[in-house]
Amino acid sequence: MKLQLDRKNKTEHLYLEVYHYYKNLILEQKLPSGSKMPSLRKCSQELKLSRTTIENAYLQLAADGYIIAKAQSGYYVTDIAARHILPAREKPDKEPEYLYDFASSGVDRESFRFDLWRRYIKSALRQDDRLLSYGEPQGEWDLRCTLADYIREHRNILCSADDIVIGAGIQSLLHILCPLLKEKKNVSFPTPSFIQGSTIFEDYGFRITYRNKNSDVIYVSPAHMTKWGEIMPVSRRLELLHHAFSRGSLIIEDDFENEFVYLQKPTPSLFSLAGGKGVVYLGTFSRLLLPSIRISFMVLPPDLSALYRQKAAWYNQTASKAEQIALCQFIRDGHLASQTRRLKRLYAQKLKSLLSAVREIFGSDAPVQIGAAGTSLALTLQTPHNAASLIEKSKSEGLRLQFLKESEGEVTVILSCSSMPAEDFIPACRLLKELSQI
Repeated sequence: MKLQLDRKNKTEHLYLEVYHYYKNLILEQKLPSGSKMPSLRKCSQELKLSRTTIENAYLQLAADGYIIAKAQSGYYVTDIAARHILPAREKPDKEPEYLYDFASSGVDRESFRFDLWRRYIKSALRQDDRLLSYGEPQGEWDLRCTLADYIREHRNILCSADDIVIGAGIQSLLHILCPLLKEKKNVSFPTPSFIQGSTIFEDYGFRITYRNKNSDVIYVSPAHMTKWGEIMPVSRRLELLHHAFSRGSLIIEDDFENEFVYLQKPTPSLFSLAGGKGVVYLGTFSRLLLPSIRISFMVLPPDLSALYRQKAAWYNQTASKAEQIALCQFIRDGHLASQTRRLKRLYAQKLKSLLSAVREIFGSDAPVQIGAAGTSLALTLQTPHNAASLIEKSKSEGLRLQFLKESEGEVTVILSCSSMPAEDFIPACRLLKELSQI
């Protein structure tokens, strides 16, 4: 029983506390109609109250119609809850169905080979003995070894499997990282849009700032500096590293969308430029595979890696063990590399098609910003509407938009090509133009 009795500062008789406890359980139907109440003796023993106190509570419940006594059997719950109307709980608004979705962070259905991934999952599920145990807190050893080889080859990151921590998404990894940074007091993010990361740090007592290079912790996403895919140049990366080292600041490098670099050669990671010191590297497979495959990883520098190992055994692994086993073999067989090449071709072509659609509908001189990577572009609209009214108006017409900024007579929106079929670009842009001018 979970009833907590306040014997020191009691404001009502003990039997009434027992009465209200069972009354609420019955009205919430946690004790359903027809279920048998605990016997007086058992209830008395569990609550360490006299039988008389329990009996008085039951008699009050019976008098008010919540329970009924049956001879030689005990007390049973009545159907009073079905006749008692409780205040309706507010339900969250259901996300509407959109005809065109320019704000989606999902993936194109054609981008992923479900049949291939299904084979690897089935193979993982056949490893009966391995699945009988909990996963390793730091992540499966063979996957960490495979990841160390993969990022060495593709991102020139030199580390051992012992420096890699696997988790179900970036947020779960930040929950592990924050307690290791007890001496740090504040953290800087590029913009307020990094709400998932800043929320975790705020929960751990960090002071949140933005674009503050003098912070104790500097969180950056070099391959995704803007919503439209601008990349941090090497000169800026070296400048940031030099400044952080001189102040003793820690850099957290979220390498989001580094795989989708189309218009220039890949830029070295901050972790590799720093020689693995003073930088925490974060990577994820949500964009390369599926958002629902929640496997991310963190590479810790030597000092934090040593701190983590002191308490690693106290953490539980949050990522699926079966999916880790499947992903390990998927990478070893070369499918992740081929998947990356496939996605770069697909999204480069889709982004080109989206830009062409924008030029066709809004004119060749429409203010458009596009970076060297990513799956989005920024479009500035000349409109009499403010951002809130335009987004709400579009929503009612089945068009989902992501707002970036606004000024007098102008609204800039982000148009993502990631999950929308290419054949919808023209009609979606046509609808957007119509709504922005009405």
